[in-house]
Amino acid sequence: MKAAYYTSKGTFEVGSNAPIAPAAGEVRLEVAYCGVCGTDVHIYHGVMDQRIGPPQIVGHEASATVAELGEGVEGFAVGDKVAIRPLHFGAAHPFDKGHKHVGKNLKFIGIDSAGAFQQSWTVPAYTLHKLPEALSLEHGAFIEPLSVACHDVKLGRVKAGENCLVMGGGPIGTLIAFVLKEKGANVIMSEVNKTRVDMLRGLGFQVVNPAEENLLERISELTGTAMIDCAFEVSGSQAAVTSMTEVVNVRGRIVMVAIHGGGPRQVDLFKFFWSEIELIGARLYEEDDYEEAIRIAASGAIPFETLITQVRNLDDIQAVFEEIDNNPAGMKYLINCQA
Repeated sequence: MKAAYYTSKGTFEVGSNAPIAPAAGEVRLEVAYCGVCGTDVHIYHGVMDQRIGPPQIVGHEASATVAELGEGVEGFAVGDKVAIRPLHFGAAHPFDKGHKHVGKNLKFIGIDSAGAFQQSWTVPAYTLHKLPEALSLEHGAFIEPLSVACHDVKLGRVKAGENCLVMGGGPIGTLIAFVLKEKGANVIMSEVNKTRVDMLRGLGFQVVNPAEENLLERISELTGTAMIDCAFEVSGSQAAVTSMTEVVNVRGRIVMVAIHGGGPRQVDLFKFFWSEIELIGARLYEEDDYEEAIRIAASGAIPFETLITQVRNLDDIQAVFEEIDNNPAGMKYLINCQA
């Protein structure tokens, strides 16, 4: 069977691996499609080598079909279409307070262990979520990032009619905007890449380009001076961190989606005091977020085809990562693992 290995900074190599027979409680999958995540790009840039321990098969935004069941697995059958929630929880810890998706002993499948850029992948059965027959496997590869968006919106406690700002119009930001729209919120997006701005406007979103417009003044106009009830910082930029405390209203919420792993950011803490602003960290997803994502995806509310920049074969994975580096306007690249 074929697999793509991250071997060193800037390098993937396609090789072979033997299918792993599922142990008790496990399922062997035939991976259909796997999306390239921003985390995969960080891995490609060599910034996570100590954690990855290359060579390693990475990738986690996957759809697949069930190929083989391990002993004791119930609720699935060979041929079922599934999405994968790639979390290995480990032992519970008092620090976690039961929130195992961000627990101290959490391991991420596709980072800490072999991932989905391969044809045959064996995973714990509890990671699987059935996909409806009407949802294609290609679109099923969006369930993992869409679950991130559902989790973010859930933590933001967004209500119908609220004014929401999504800062950053990349794949996750755009999916957050669609989830917000599905919840009945008034959605404004902030994005500086002109190609993405045009795409987002074509999708029906109100978009402000802060490189060309005054963000605060424009949001004030669009909201009738009410400003933003819940802002989602997805860009990872200092400019957005500076703006996020300016755009939210009294007791507004800010959901921190971007990782900001490059170092400390300057934040205006006085604003939190003055307007009783709430800052909410958001990471990964929970089981109910996957079910919500599948429901929204199956409803047809998201034009996934518009969000797909390219679909390439596993053999092309090196070229895909090189192109991502050279195409800042790109959205979602999918790897067809069976072609």
